[in-house]
Amino acid sequence: MALNRDFIGRSYPCAAPYEVSRVKIREFAAAIGDDNPIYLDREAAKAAGHPDVVAPPTFPIVFTLAGAGEALADPDLGLNFAMVVHGEQRFEYRRPIYAGDELRHTSMISEIRSVGRNEFLTVKSEVTAADGELVCTTYNTIVERGGAA
Repeated sequence: MALNRDFIGRSYPCAAPYEVSRVKIREFAAAIGDDNPIYLDREAAKAAGHPDVVAPPTFPIVFTLAGAGEALADPDLGLNFAMVVHGEQRFEYRRPIYAGDELRHTSMISEIRSVGRNEFLTVKSEVTAADGELVCTTYNTIVERGGAA
């Protein structure tokens, strides 16, 4: 069954800010197998010109996709989680994410489209700092296999 196109444009703000810590950055870097010293060591990050350790580029996935969880779990959307696979993700940065950042995000279903027998759903999230500065925009696409049939 096709996904409900009425969900396109719906926004879902985060309930609380996400506090970025050195520990979370270190854990994420370990999980993705990236031992870049600017992710792990404050002094190495400072030597590279950063104020603190830097989060790897894909770090926002930790908290942004959860923002659309309310929509993805809504039975009216018609998403069959048993048939979902990861499609694509990309990140557009204004500045790096650092330990100590307090980030908010608003996630929006920006697109639903059929490709053959599959449904592609894209969630766009805008990540902002505590002062409202745009830090990055993320795009996460999931694919529901056979949903358009």
